[in-house]
Amino acid sequence: MEIRSLYREPERGAAIAFGALEFHDVFKIYRSGTAETVALRGLELQIEAHELVALFGPSGSGKSTALHLAAALDRPSAGEVRVAGRSLAPLSESELAAHRAREIAIVFQSGNLWSELSARENVSLSLRLAGRHGNVRAAVDHALDAFDLQRREAQRAGALSGGEQQRVAIAAAAAREAPLVLADEPTAELDAHNEKTLLRALRRLRDEFGSTVVVVTHSPRVAAVVDRVVEMRDGAVA
Repeated sequence: MEIRSLYREPERGAAIAFGALEFHDVFKIYRSGTAETVALRGLELQIEAHELVALFGPSGSGKSTALHLAAALDRPSAGEVRVAGRSLAPLSESELAAHRAREIAIVFQSGNLWSELSARENVSLSLRLAGRHGNVRAAVDHALDAFDLQRREAQRAGALSGGEQQRVAIAAAAAREAPLVLADEPTAELDAHNEKTLLRALRRLRDEFGSTVVVVTHSPRVAAVVDRVVEMRDGAVA
């Protein structure tokens, strides 16, 4: 399959309108020997600031691949990914790492935390790794309080329930005021009660902390409470 790079700088003086996250004709192709799998096929998508958006669709539709590209954990085979108007294409690996620390928080199904550290220590360390050295204690206190974790703050993260661990990861994103939060199937291992609690936490992350939140999900319950559902199929918006 022949594909082309679409990276281009805007013309000098041109008026620019951009979203919090944009995909422009994005392809992602995985190759193994002579075989190739097209995970994304010309994806076009724009997500606005402060939206809570669900990427919804069956396994293999390209949802998680899109999330990994948005998180700068991988690069597209062609096309362009922009975060807050900034193209990721020309950035070096060290620049991408700095971009992730400054602009993006990621919430996975599991493995979000350092299991031997307490909930408070996990949130504090997240701030320091992101280069935040101001009033860390106040930011951590606010985030733990916002997500009802005060009574669990001294508990070792590995001893917390799955739902509590996910809320600690969300609190870490809130404490460092991550503009873009990407959550990959965050409710997949939770029961209905904890799923509902986590969804309230994601909405609070949008409403109180001003983050743009993108959730990859199979769950119709998640899709029912977001601002917008983007259905994906065969590597593109359905």
